[in-house]
Amino acid sequence: MNSGTLVGSLIFAAVLVVLLAVAIQLMMRGWRRRAERQVELVGDLPEVPVDVGAAEIITKGLYIGCTFTPAWNDRVAVGDLGYRSKAVLTRYTEGILVERIGAQPIWIPQESITDIRTERGIAGKVAARNGILAIKWRLPSGTEICTGFRANNRDEYAKWLEESS
Repeated sequence: MNSGTLVGSLIFAAVLVVLLAVAIQLMMRGWRRRAERQVELVGDLPEVPVDVGAAEIITKGLYIGCTFTPAWNDRVAVGDLGYRSKAVLTRYTEGILVERIGAQPIWIPQESITDIRTERGIAGKVAARNGILAIKWRLPSGTEICTGFRANNRDEYAKWLEESS
C-alpha cells in the first residue's frame, strides 16, 4: 500500500468512527427524551409487599420489557423497565413478582391485572407463535401497560393461562 492510499484509509476510518459515535449519542439522547416524556404516565410502581405468601407458579426466563397498551411496540423507557434481563416470574395469591437480574423487582398486584395471554411479539421482540407471556395490568397512575416475559420452557405458559381464567 502506498502512502496516499494509507492516508486515505486512515481518514476514512476516522470519519467512520466519528459517524458511529454521533449515531450512538443520538440514540441515547432519544431514549432519555422518551423516558422524560413517559415519567408522568408511569408514575410510581407498586411496592413489593413484605409478606407475599407461598409461591404458586415459578417460571425462569427472559424479562422482555413493558409496553403501553394497546401498542405492542411502544416500549416503556422509564427507569429500568425498558431493559431486557434474565428473570424469574413468580405467581402469588396477592400478585405477580418479576425478579430481574441487575434491575429492581416489579410487583404486579392481583387487583391490577386485567389479562394474561400469550403473544407473538412485544416490545420489539418477536418470538415463535405464542412464545411470549404478556401480562396486561394497570399502574397506580391509571396507565395500562403490558409486561412481556419469555419462559425458558414455554410449556409452563399453560399454568399461567389456567391461573388467570
